[in-house]
Amino acid sequence: MAAAAAEALPAARLESVRALSGLFREAQPRETAEESVFQDVLEILTSTSSAIEQSCKDSCGLADPDTCLLLIAECFRCLRNACVECAKNQHVLRNLGLISTSVHLIKLLHGIQIKEELLLTALRCSLQFLGNIAAGNGDSQNSIWKCAFPDLFLTCLTYSDEKIVSYCCMVLFTCLNSERVRELLDPGNLPVALHVLRVYKEQLDSEWSFLIVTEHLLKCPELVKALYAKLSNQERVTLLELMMVKVSDKNPVSSEEMNVFVRHADFLADCFQEKCGAVLRLTAAAAAEDEEALVTIRLLDVLCEMTSNSSQLEHLQAFPGLLETAVDTLRLTHLAGKQAVNIFTATHAVTGQEEISHPAVGFKSHLIRLIGNLCYKNKENQDKVYDLDGISLILDNCSIDDNNPFVSQWAVYAIRNLTEQNEQNQALIAQMEHKGLADSSALQSMGLEIQQRDGKLILQSTRKKPS
Repeated sequence: MAAAAAEALPAARLESVRALSGLFREAQPRETAEESVFQDVLEILTSTSSAIEQSCKDSCGLADPDTCLLLIAECFRCLRNACVECAKNQHVLRNLGLISTSVHLIKLLHGIQIKEELLLTALRCSLQFLGNIAAGNGDSQNSIWKCAFPDLFLTCLTYSDEKIVSYCCMVLFTCLNSERVRELLDPGNLPVALHVLRVYKEQLDSEWSFLIVTEHLLKCPELVKALYAKLSNQERVTLLELMMVKVSDKNPVSSEEMNVFVRHADFLADCFQEKCGAVLRLTAAAAAEDEEALVTIRLLDVLCEMTSNSSQLEHLQAFPGLLETAVDTLRLTHLAGKQAVNIFTATHAVTGQEEISHPAVGFKSHLIRLIGNLCYKNKENQDKVYDLDGISLILDNCSIDDNNPFVSQWAVYAIRNLTEQNEQNQALIAQMEHKGLADSSALQSMGLEIQQRDGKLILQSTRKKPS
């Protein structure tokens, strides 16, 4: 008789908590809930935790594992619903110690061998509860961070269950701030950031991991640098793609955010200068997926975008060696394309053809774009390109090239920036055209023409001045 009553107790509790969960879907029952209701739920979770701990110590299974897991899941579902847009309940539950109890129980659940689907449901509901009690509530966020960081995040971010990973990212995003992001710099905590990036790479529909990286991690240049050093080349490509999203954002930014971008620009320019030679390995057909070369291509993409922003442009225009590296890399890839037929060889099919699929498509176009950006209204850089014999190199890339879409347009842009208020560069191009070394039709397409004046060859714009 006593045994039957004991068995009936968990089942009765389950029905009672399930009824509460349903009630708390509505605002009015949530707002009028008594603290004693939550004390009862706390007692259930505490006694269940004790039962699990005891079974682990005794190396024996739980008496009724299915009902136990269903009860845990329903308790967390009840607490999750109670916190929706209800600061009063968030406050009550936190003061009762339900955050620390929940984190402890999550760790226990992670360690037990039991029916997987019921276990996953309990873990999902527990993380949803933590997300809801933390939403818009700084005190709850502080409590979760104190109890759960970094262990709980390290555990849940590596789960094979996508929902658990996503809910964990939700909790992490809700709790993060600028001070806590800096805690990720600690070598023992850095894996949390690494796991978040890997979650995004493997689950591209994971909105929370995307937000953690773009709204928090990318705002700490030191963390980005530390992360980058630990990432595989594929993961570096993923990080650079996320940086591209942030850099391309046209919304106004604060001076603090602009300073962050400038520091990112320094780091990426250094990386590009160090690794730019890797792209030459793509001359071999078998190396089309060379991962280091793919990183170089992404670095160039981000630098092109950064130099399209005036504040970052001025900084990168003065960055030591960046312009020289871009010109040298253009020369080497151009030469490689002339020495043998490869992805850097200029091609133009008279008839329509399938779009070329190769990671280096457009690489020379982007190099010319970067050179053009770095020379925009910058006499020192215009003269550097002259000294590096880069003007003839750009003019040699004015033809249509299927391997480099828009290369002629970017060459036009670069030549205009190189010749603007620079008589030396204008005279050089005029002399080249006169000697047949520059294509006059190409110059015309740029809106430029050569005229002779007072015995000198002058390069001038064909665009009509307003009368």
